[in-house]
Amino acid sequence: MTDRSGGKTSPQVDAFLGRSGQWQKEYEALRAIMLDLPLDEGFKWGKPCYAVEGRNVVLIHGFKAYCALLFMKGALLRDPDGILVQQTANTQAARQIRFTSVPQIKALEPVLKAYINQAIEVEKAGLTVDFKDTEDFTVPQEFQDRLDADPAVKAAFESLTPGRQRGYLLHFSGAKQSRTRASRVEQCVARILAGKGLSDR
Repeated sequence: MTDRSGGKTSPQVDAFLGRSGQWQKEYEALRAIMLDLPLDEGFKWGKPCYAVEGRNVVLIHGFKAYCALLFMKGALLRDPDGILVQQTANTQAARQIRFTSVPQIKALEPVLKAYINQAIEVEKAGLTVDFKDTEDFTVPQEFQDRLDADPAVKAAFESLTPGRQRGYLLHFSGAKQSRTRASRVEQCVARILAGKGLSDR
């Protein structure tokens, strides 16, 4: 199947929409906007993902309370309408635009296309997000206590790549309760000692 921009739609996205349930109509409305722009449709991280020149620009995803467009380098976009959302305090590059209905998406279509075209230009220009250094991230007290108590874990963590270190710190910090943070730390100790990141197999 070919879309209006001349690219090809993804059978995986077709299947995703067919089983998507709660936000199906909203996903379809967002997809129609994507297919009207010079983007290539793909399916990554279990979500419809749209790219230009092989570089990911925006994906469609959903949660209980809303569905959203996620801009991979949203932090670099101008936001004259004040609609970009930083999902968590630790999110550095990505930004969302959130929706709860098809009429809302339809009303915003010209604005959405302007933001997406801006994101396409950011990618084509090769712009990059200036990420914080690992040492700028907060180390949860529960993890700091574990590092202080076990030199082997501390040494193993310090030998990980900065990206793997940040992944763990964000994972631990994402829990609201101290007990949950401590549990996450204990669940990850073996992986850290093995020199693996949070998502490594």
